[in-house]
Amino acid sequence: MNANGFFRLRIAFSRLRYYHKMIWNIQGRKLDLTRRAQIMGILNVTPDSFSDGGHFAARDAALAHARDMIAERAAIIDIGGESTRPGALPVDADEEIRRTIPVIRSLRSEWEGLISIDTSKASVARAALEAGADIVNDVSGLTADPEMTDVCAKSHCGIVIMHMRGTPADMQQNPSYNDVVAEVREYFQSRLDVLKSHGISPARLCFDPGIGFGKTSTTTSPS
Repeated sequence: MNANGFFRLRIAFSRLRYYHKMIWNIQGRKLDLTRRAQIMGILNVTPDSFSDGGHFAARDAALAHARDMIAERAAIIDIGGESTRPGALPVDADEEIRRTIPVIRSLRSEWEGLISIDTSKASVARAALEAGADIVNDVSGLTADPEMTDVCAKSHCGIVIMHMRGTPADMQQNPSYNDVVAEVREYFQSRLDVLKSHGISPARLCFDPGIGFGKTSTTTSPS
C-alpha cells in the first residue's frame, strides 16, 4: 500500500466514524494518521512481482533498498515474498518464509521503525512476527487462511485489511460493481464486526480499499 492508499484509508476511516482521531495501535506504538499520511515502502523479495520482481530477491539487495526507502522517510517497510500481481499464482508457505524471514531479521537488527509482512498465510505471519515484524498486511482481509485471525488476535500487531475481489490469479477477470464505494464499505464493516468478535481492537486495524485488486481504472477513478 503506497501513500495514495493511505490517503484513501483516511477517507474510509472518516466515513466509518469510529474515531475523531485516526490513531493506529501497533505493538504498543501509536501511529497518528489524523492530519498526515505516512509512507509505506514496498519491498518485494520475489522473482515475479509486477513492479520490481527479481531486483531485491537477494538479502543484501533487499536491505539496501530498505535503507534507501527509510532515507526517503518511509515510516513502514512492507516485505512480501509472494507476488500479488494480476494473474500471479501462489507459492507455498515454506518458500515465502525462506524469502522473507532473513530480511525481516536483518532489518529488525538495525532499524527501530515499523516492519510489515505482506502475506495471507498464518504460518508466514507467525514466523514474521517472531522475527520482529510489527504489522500483518493481508490482501485477503484475514479470510484466506482460517488460522490467520487467531495468529493476529494473539499478537499486538497492527493489521491491514484489504478489499479484493477473488484472488490475484483471477481478480482482474471482468470485475464489476453496482456501487463500489458502498460494497467496499460494507465489506470493511463486516470484517470489523468479525474481528471485534475475536477480541481484536478496532484501533489495531487499518483498511485498504485495494486499488487495482479486483477493480478497473474506471471503477477507482473519481467521477
